[in-house]
Amino acid sequence: MDLSTEQREALFNALKTRFEKNMQRHPSLKWAEVQARLEANPQKLWSLNEMERTGGEPDVVEHDPKTGEVVFYDCSAQSPAGRRSLCYDRAALDARKTAKPANSALDLAESMGVELLTEAQYRTLQKLGKFDTTTSSWVQTSAEIRKLGGALFCDRRYDVVFVYHNGADSYYSARGFRGALKV
Repeated sequence: MDLSTEQREALFNALKTRFEKNMQRHPSLKWAEVQARLEANPQKLWSLNEMERTGGEPDVVEHDPKTGEVVFYDCSAQSPAGRRSLCYDRAALDARKTAKPANSALDLAESMGVELLTEAQYRTLQKLGKFDTTTSSWVQTSAEIRKLGGALFCDRRYDVVFVYHNGADSYYSARGFRGALKV
């Protein structure tokens, strides 16, 4: 899944602009380092483009100075608009008898080549700004909770980050997911 030259240039321009506008997310990192990392891992560009295309506004949030690895998170103010109204996973989607959503968060994330944020990653993101003030985002859920039919989601209300539970088969127009991509 290669990007055209035009798509690649547009993606690099969007990522660089966002990176430079939000230096508080990665104060000790230079764009040239990120670009070099991306150019050395071109297979990751398609996933980043999918994050961008679906409204995620990906940006670098984590950096390992020893290995050079960077991690992009979806940094859109609200849960990405192109990834809402999804139940949690395939089992939840298959269990719905009526009014099925178009997809599940885990299936869509996998098809994009990204992972849902963990609760810890979500809390890290929230230290960098105020996200999901009117939406919510599914987060990775333990097998124990899933076995009982539930799944976890997070949001920010009253200037506090909350973790909640819901039936994994539920879906709402204001709930999506945020992805993470290691490069």
